[in-house]
Amino acid sequence: MTSTIEAPRSPYSRAPRSRGVNWEKWGWIYMRVSGVVLVVLIFGHLFVNLMVGEGVSALNFAFVAGKLTTPFWMVWDVLMLWLALIHGGNGMRTLVNDYATQRLTRGILKSAILAAVVILIVLGTLVVFTFDPCPAGSPADLLPSFCSAI
Repeated sequence: MTSTIEAPRSPYSRAPRSRGVNWEKWGWIYMRVSGVVLVVLIFGHLFVNLMVGEGVSALNFAFVAGKLTTPFWMVWDVLMLWLALIHGGNGMRTLVNDYATQRLTRGILKSAILAAVVILIVLGTLVVFTFDPCPAGSPADLLPSFCSAI
């Protein structure tokens, strides 16, 4: 006759696995991936703006207007905007989850963070894609000097 010896059962049982999307895991992964991408985007942005060409002395309205007419830089800036705002909003959400003890307070704070992130993303994206340094019909004395050449 063989006897089997079983290990004593733990008084702590594992919670059953939920069958949905693990948003905390994906938020954690997003923070790592977006952080790496943001480092590349930000240092590329700084290098082009501060090192290439005439450096800091060339930064003016005309420089920015010239960059925002190029589709490459428009996509670069919007990608940087979206990643940074969502990254920051997710970080703030994590802080609220960690430190807000009341459920109502957590809900209000997370709603405010979401609203701020969405509003800033929408406004920033609109600025990048609708920016026109020389709008038609504007008084000439209000336009930058480079607009007269156009």
